Amino acid sequence: MSLSRIASLALNTPLMIHPQKAAAIAVGLGARMTGGRLQVSEVDAVRHTAFQNGRPSMGVLDDRLGRSYDACKMKPYAMDGNVAVIPIEGTLVHKGAWVESDSGETSYQGLQAQVKRALVDPAVRGVVFEVDSFGGQVAGAFETAEMIFELSQAKPTIAICTDYAYSAGYLMASAARQIVLPETGGIGSIGVVTMHVDMSGAIERQGYKVTIIAAGEHKADGNAYEPLPPEVFNDIMGEVQAARTIFANTVGKFRGERLSAAEALATEANCFAGAEGVKAGLADATGSPLAAYQAFVSTINGA
Repeated sequence: MSLSRIASLALNTPLMIHPQKAAAIAVGLGARMTGGRLQVSEVDAVRHTAFQNGRPSMGVLDDRLGRSYDACKMKPYAMDGNVAVIPIEGTLVHKGAWVESDSGETSYQGLQAQVKRALVDPAVRGVVFEVDSFGGQVAGAFETAEMIFELSQAKPTIAICTDYAYSAGYLMASAARQIVLPETGGIGSIGVVTMHVDMSGAIERQGYKVTIIAAGEHKADGNAYEPLPPEVFNDIMGEVQAARTIFANTVGKFRGERLSAAEALATEANCFAGAEGVKAGLADATGSPLAAYQAFVSTINGA
């Protein structure tokens, strides 16, 4: 994947992602973008990549990905008896040409194709979402979560966290009827983050001067070649806060009495481990992911 595409997905755009994952992105991109080492002192970077290699993007409006499976008469998910198994793993991105997380990413596009078909597939009587994600893009997240919630109204669903369900990963999990995570797993981070890179100092030290020529007062707001003005910072902060409110309201809708929107906001994007996540209302139980899976499959297939 090209550096420009990675930067366009990671910088100057709201992300529902764990702060350590954001730090990993900043550390990885910083040196290549500024020509020097980038220090991120506030949080330790985490590397949580399920797979490797890149993948092109693809349209979502015409559901061409799902239709390609239909044309081949293939199900876009694994089946265990009458239970569909849908993975939500790695970094969550809006578009991707594959259904599953073959490159360390899961695309909302792929999830939508799977959820849409699981909803109408008569062979599917229950759905397991295997979740292990630190989150990802805001774009496409809420639409996907709403589709999972619609599926959960029609058929039994369970989100089984094999390790982590943070930020957008938690948003997806919250749309299932139940959430189970291991005692050592993590859950939460109901918040939104974005990053701005100020390259002006590095450019000046190299003897360059960038002149921004823009038509429209706000056309170049937040560009990387000038310090971020306070008013632009406030505008960006307003967008991030608005997205966080939508996030909390959506989780409150999905979780109902177990976790209200106000309670979701009150977490202040904190992360919870194991039983603390259950106590806070973010999850329903802790336990072995495999045991939870087997119990769910046994119940659905034995019904």
